[in-house]
Amino acid sequence: MVDPNTELVAELGNRIDRLAELYQNARRENELLRNEVVQLTGQLKEAIASKAEAEEQLGHTKMAKVLGSAPEDVQQTKSRINQIVREIDKCIALLNR
Repeated sequence: MVDPNTELVAELGNRIDRLAELYQNARRENELLRNEVVQLTGQLKEAIASKAEAEEQLGHTKMAKVLGSAPEDVQQTKSRINQIVREIDKCIALLNR
């Protein structure tokens, strides 16, 4: 006949082993997830930088399009720039008084 305490100890040992195995699996999965977070954070930073660069390029392209338009548009753009420069010069003159 088997001692009931021996059976309980054996069952408890089996449960502890299973719990330790589950714990190790959870630790490995946690480490994998942490590594994935680091990797995805890096990718996000790269994507943000790429987006900013693309937006800057878009701004340059829009400006080039405006400046490279039909001759009438170019003349209007130059006139507007000259007008703005004159206004700035007036403001500087007023500040120097």
